[in-house]
Amino acid sequence: MARMQKFKAVPVVCVLLLLTACGGGYQTRVLDSPATAGLKPHQKPYTVNGQRYQPLASHHGFVQEGLASWYGRKFHGRKTSNGEIYNMYAMTAAHKTLPLGTCVRVHNLANGRQTVVRINDRGPFVQGRIIDLSYSAANKLGVVGPGTAPVKIVALRYPEQDAGGRTVYRSIARNPVSSYAVQVASFSSGANAQRLAEELRSRFGAASVYRSQVNGNDFFRVRVGKYASLDAAESARLSIEGHGFNNCWVVAMD
Repeated sequence: MARMQKFKAVPVVCVLLLLTACGGGYQTRVLDSPATAGLKPHQKPYTVNGQRYQPLASHHGFVQEGLASWYGRKFHGRKTSNGEIYNMYAMTAAHKTLPLGTCVRVHNLANGRQTVVRINDRGPFVQGRIIDLSYSAANKLGVVGPGTAPVKIVALRYPEQDAGGRTVYRSIARNPVSSYAVQVASFSSGANAQRLAEELRSRFGAASVYRSQVNGNDFFRVRVGKYASLDAAESARLSIEGHGFNNCWVVAMD
């Protein structure tokens, strides 16, 4: 089963890209805003046929279960979302929201096989599917024949070299991040950030301003809440956006 869709990052707000993989037309755009200033294009929220996706700021503690599919020769030699050339024989995969470059261990829940892949692309944009494997990864996991399989994916630390020069992947503690927040906006003016934070406190009970620098310029990030899990933070994000605050995203608190 070939991959249904490929996403190519575009660095300009509201620029549309028509995708025609597998005979279907797909429209995708990157959502640019002051709140995403300083982020790379593939780190910004994007839409595919009107469905919004928010790339995660961190892969720490990420675990997910769902269906895996795979994509092969039709896309061999094309660019992936991080600019690499897709190689169907490399151990890579596509995911909708994990940071590009993240390594994940994929467990096939149907046959017990497992392997490690590196996320370098976006997709699959099909209901219920959580990861699109390269041909080689799918072959190792026994997914090529049936086309899809139930899997569990667990984010890993970035690859390291052991004493023997071999590449090893170490697990990340399930909850290394103590809490999460929802970033609502980013300003170059601290006064504007404080005004928005006051409004958000009156509506949602907790909001803070965090100062950071991007290329020598100060930015003031306005964040709401302190949530113990990604799921709780994601639910809060949807609620906040429902009150008219668009282009929010979940961030891990240090």
